[in-house]
Amino acid sequence: MTANRSTPPIRAVLAALVAAFALSHAYRTVLTLVALPLRDELGLGDDVIGMAGAAFHLAFGIMQLPVGVMLDRYGPRHTILAVFPATVIGAAITAMADGAPALILGQSLIGVGCAPCMLVPLVVISRSRPPAEFSRLSSIVLAIGSTGMLMTGTPLAWVVEHASWRAAFWLLAAVSAIAWAWCWAMVPGESTEGRREQHKHATALRDFGRILANRHMLGMIALGSVTYASFISLRGLWLVPLMSGRHGFSLVESGHVALLVSSMALVSPLIAGRLDPGGPARRLLITGCALAYVAMFALLATGTTPLGDAGLTLVLAIASGYMLLQYSEVREAWPPEMSGRALAIFNSAMLFGVALMQWGSGAAAAAADRFGTSPVAAAFWAIAAMLLSGMAIYLVLRPAAGTAAGIPGRG
Repeated sequence: MTANRSTPPIRAVLAALVAAFALSHAYRTVLTLVALPLRDELGLGDDVIGMAGAAFHLAFGIMQLPVGVMLDRYGPRHTILAVFPATVIGAAITAMADGAPALILGQSLIGVGCAPCMLVPLVVISRSRPPAEFSRLSSIVLAIGSTGMLMTGTPLAWVVEHASWRAAFWLLAAVSAIAWAWCWAMVPGESTEGRREQHKHATALRDFGRILANRHMLGMIALGSVTYASFISLRGLWLVPLMSGRHGFSLVESGHVALLVSSMALVSPLIAGRLDPGGPARRLLITGCALAYVAMFALLATGTTPLGDAGLTLVLAIASGYMLLQYSEVREAWPPEMSGRALAIFNSAMLFGVALMQWGSGAAAAAADRFGTSPVAAAFWAIAAMLLSGMAIYLVLRPAAGTAAGIPGRG
């Protein structure tokens, strides 16, 4: 990356960007901590809270392609500085919310602001370091950034319990403003010569169409849209209602469970990476893990003991790393010149899937509440059904016989 001002060391640049990336993980999981206070103070139903969680991920997903264009035309510095302030505004609006419209608006703005937080550090690495260092540095960025989920365990649970849910969002707004200032101080600019692919948007759009027209890709998208969504809906929306609403845990006690779940989710990709068999065997492993996820969500819906339900959430966190195997399948399915766009489409589908699942599980919970049955159980049954549907489409739209991955021209 060509700097137009004094360039700080790459570690300093990445440290600032990872702070913003960690906050994006905190924002996407904070609603589970405030779900019960929102119901009590604002009188909101589970369907509205589900819509609020969906609004974040829908806005995040919609912004992926515009963020990609901004990175090519204006570079990482201008992209993160222009977009990330929306998190501060969104968190402030959420903290002042007095009803559903303000809550959903705030969450949507937070989703917009968080949209570049993963792509920007990866682009910085790819443009400033040798290709051989990309995997090592990007894995470190992703691992450290994921620690943002730890904030929405015990630390913010303590803030919510001893102050209020509004204080938690004011705190996140303040930390986001500090992270933006850190990026302003550390992330270097980029010369016009350093910006790539500025005049190839028509070709890129044609390739997007080709990717979306492929039946095998559609199968991978169908499963990808429900796998990550199932875990993040549990961790980000239903974990605290499960432990507090069903089993009577205090908010801090539920925060301890959330902290353990987040910790297990941090190490799960390392486990999955070591177990990746590649090729058709990887596809079998993905299918088996997805089926196990369906079974575990069905068990959560049925309900066990407090220790049993907490243990199931931990097993779900440990197994969540299998979702990274889906990225490997997508990457290997397309030639190098198209793999980036294929991954961008897949990433957007995963985020849109989170929005759909959080809305759908919230609607199921609200319907169950009206009929006098368990809202949490209904939410988990809805998640299990969506997982099963995505897996069925994935199996039907399998790679064509005689090709490496079902992509024309491969194999």
